[in-house]
Amino acid sequence: MHILHVVGARPNFMKAAPVLRALKSRGVRQSLVHTGQHYDRNMSDVFFTQLAIPEPDWNLGVGSGSHARQTAEVMTAFEPVVLEAKPDVLLVYGDVNSTVAAALVCAKLGVRVGHVEAGLRSFDRAMPEEINRMVTDRLADFLFTPSEDGDINLKNEGVAPEKIHRVGNVMIDSLLQLLPAAMQVPKNGLPDRYALVTLHRPSNVDDSDALKSILSSLLEVSEHLPVVFPVHPRTRQRIVDLAIGDFALNAATLRLVDPLPYIEFLALERGAAVIITDSGGIQEETTFLQIPCLTLRSNTERPITVSMGTNVLVGQDREKLRSELTKIYAGEAKPGVIPPLWDGHAAERIADVLLRF
Repeated sequence: MHILHVVGARPNFMKAAPVLRALKSRGVRQSLVHTGQHYDRNMSDVFFTQLAIPEPDWNLGVGSGSHARQTAEVMTAFEPVVLEAKPDVLLVYGDVNSTVAAALVCAKLGVRVGHVEAGLRSFDRAMPEEINRMVTDRLADFLFTPSEDGDINLKNEGVAPEKIHRVGNVMIDSLLQLLPAAMQVPKNGLPDRYALVTLHRPSNVDDSDALKSILSSLLEVSEHLPVVFPVHPRTRQRIVDLAIGDFALNAATLRLVDPLPYIEFLALERGAAVIITDSGGIQEETTFLQIPCLTLRSNTERPITVSMGTNVLVGQDREKLRSELTKIYAGEAKPGVIPPLWDGHAAERIADVLLRF
């Protein structure tokens, strides 16, 4: 059996790494394609090093662009790779443009497709990732879900039950692998209690009023807790474009830093008093780490982090954000439990399914 993995963006690397290891331990032939969707060193190359991912067999170098252009460029560059590699199965991860582009190419070439992190739905088609998730799941032959809600969504959409395999969350596999290293990262002057912030969704970053409102809220947070804000390149550019850089940077307790490699970011996560984010993966990591998470979105494709975990959706409602933060300051954060199969063995279960095939 020859399995071809496709990764293109930072979350993909963390999901692919444990699957690559699990299949390698079973002697499976594998190849790896990096589409180059993320090309900044802190957003890409260093993740390969920290996660011990082998050098890609192909790097397509597509870079940034509109959704249509990026998807088309991945498809155009990826098709010759498939024809040369002749894989038995393609494995794609998550919901980025590289995921749906690679799945489309292989489905048309008659190559079986496996989707790791299948079945997640926000039910918000304004999110480009939702379209990617839906299309990829319709094309996939193996749908590897992280939790029960994924199974239910797929069955409701008419997916044959024999295609659905609940394996758990591969993000947690990587988190558990690297947590010991994260625990050794020096604090570098960090206070004992702080808020950690990430921000990159277009609905929060591209709308100038929304972004200004969020930054104002962060300044309010900084009156109670120092704020550490690793700034996504897209977000930093928007702050510059809107000429509000001084507004954010002049706050003494609002620390804006460059994007961080995974181990360093994980160290920040595990030490935070609260995390304010619009990221999907961070909702899962905080649920596992039992860190309060306030998500600046009105919906989530990971509802199990709300129903079982520590996550609370606050959207762009500043009053709700204040209210939830007040509870956290008072030591009354929402409790949570770790969902079933989030145990560090999801990749092994994926490998077992593929080997049965």
